[in-house]
Amino acid sequence: MKLPLTNASWKPKLNVSLLLIRPSLPALMRWAPMAAGPSLVPSRRRDKVVVIMGATGSGKSQLSIDLATLFPSEIINSDKMQVYSGLDITTNKIPPEDRFGVPHHLIGSVDPEAGEFTPYDFRALGQSVIEGIISRLNLPVVVGGSNSFIYTLLAERFHPGLDVFDGSGSVSHELLFDCCFLWVDLSFPILEDYLRKRVDDMLDSGMFEELVQYYNDDPGRFEPVNRTGLRKAIGVPELERCFRRYPPRRSDTWAGLDPLRRVAYEEAVREIKENTCQLAKRQIGKILRLRDGGWNLRRLDATEAFRAAMVAEGPGKGLKWAEIWESQVLGPSAKIVKRFLDE
Repeated sequence: MKLPLTNASWKPKLNVSLLLIRPSLPALMRWAPMAAGPSLVPSRRRDKVVVIMGATGSGKSQLSIDLATLFPSEIINSDKMQVYSGLDITTNKIPPEDRFGVPHHLIGSVDPEAGEFTPYDFRALGQSVIEGIISRLNLPVVVGGSNSFIYTLLAERFHPGLDVFDGSGSVSHELLFDCCFLWVDLSFPILEDYLRKRVDDMLDSGMFEELVQYYNDDPGRFEPVNRTGLRKAIGVPELERCFRRYPPRRSDTWAGLDPLRRVAYEEAVREIKENTCQLAKRQIGKILRLRDGGWNLRRLDATEAFRAAMVAEGPGKGLKWAEIWESQVLGPSAKIVKRFLDE
């Protein structure tokens, strides 16, 4: 399932007279007198960046779009599968119509056949994108669940040979930017239920047919070597094992499978759901690692909003979800960001 607000005309009802602002250049790029020396020439301080973190499916994209209606922003995707072009349903990219005109960067822009897009690649491109957004007097908002990408982009000292998430390196306290971290979190049992239903929704939206076409377009993708890029996205290896047993036909649809194939594919779907939940668990562990390492993460509890979303049915569904989301997630987030920009 998707969040009820997706594809809806709902807009935040916050007091926009207090929140709707265009951050001035000084608000985004702070300048201060030099601490020493005879010259009074100002020295540049760190640019301001908002970073929205959270496990897969926790509502990060929704929050980024909502905040962009209040603070003129441009969004930088930090999901390592969504940077690649193709498999939009499988990688759960936010559709263009759901972006409400907000510019998005590094989403679907990397050729998956060009090799692995590394955290180091993301660091270089991400910093360039941030500079461009700042030059347009907009607020850069980094959004995504790949915490290795986020860490590599933001850390002052980045050592490619060390992994701060497996304990081989320590978390850097020094960041390249002045960051406001928003962590969207919720009760894990609620998140698990939501993620399992979201897989069903992705299948209903054409995920199975998308992967049938993906393998029919290039049978060489069955080769086990060089499993990079999109071939590591959850959903691809699980269904690939089934396609090896029952080669897909271009006309195959999820609803039209014969009973023998359906048994095999339903097993793959169970694996997809379990692997998605395990991914969320690992992502939360990495976020806690950054928090314990000294990053100032502002936690926003979306549990009650998701609980309402899970039971929303019929006309007007999502209205209660929207009210709770606004009061417990969006409203507090907007206040945090406004204070951050005013500092």
